[in-house]
Amino acid sequence: MTDNKYWVPAIERADRVLRLVAEHPGKLRLMELSKRTEINKSSMFFVLNTLEKLNWVRKDKDDMYWLGPAMGSFVSGYVQYHDLIDSFHIEAALTKSVIEETVQLAELAGTEVLYLAKEEYPGPVKLMSEPGMRLPALSTALGKVLLAARSPEQVAELYSAYAWQQRMTPNTIADLDTLEKALTIVRERGYAEDLEEAVQGFCCIAVPITRGGQVVSAVSCSMLKHRWETKGSNVLKELKQLSARLSF
Repeated sequence: MTDNKYWVPAIERADRVLRLVAEHPGKLRLMELSKRTEINKSSMFFVLNTLEKLNWVRKDKDDMYWLGPAMGSFVSGYVQYHDLIDSFHIEAALTKSVIEETVQLAELAGTEVLYLAKEEYPGPVKLMSEPGMRLPALSTALGKVLLAARSPEQVAELYSAYAWQQRMTPNTIADLDTLEKALTIVRERGYAEDLEEAVQGFCCIAVPITRGGQVVSAVSCSMLKHRWETKGSNVLKELKQLSARLSF
């Protein structure tokens, strides 16, 4: 248990039931679950009834409980998420060695980009972004290429209450119209650029990763502006190849 004031007892009870059913599939009825979890019978009835309607558990002809089909989709999503990160480290290590730059993986989290993994190339200048860190999506190539997968209506809704005055550099996009124009270009090109929009002196390029026909994440490479001017096109080519290896 926890003393967190935001703790929800009903969810905690459901968690106890699901864990027990997972440990003993097809072996426990309502009464056994009630005894083992110390949840009274009437409360257990409501918990199981709700979980069953949500397809989180199912009851067989002997009134024994099993995990339901909805749990399979959660497991599948979890496995795919970790498979993507593992695959990224393997494939991006090759890309990193070819372009001699750091490569990053991220996903969209609202109006922010969430960094998931990084293959860092050794050098005197290190990127400020680390796995778990978030940055405004519109200021990054990663964020823009992920936002471009949304419709203009979805983007407008996402930014309906956005604080546009919070800019990372003078080059950061400052209004919805400019953002949508930038995303239109990204959709046409299939990749996004950040030209000193997140950090002055740095440029970045990003391409999307698709799985099952949906954009799920993106990979990028950031570098000092003078290196961008000489190797940007080659970096784009290698990132597209990396994306192809990670997409399916």
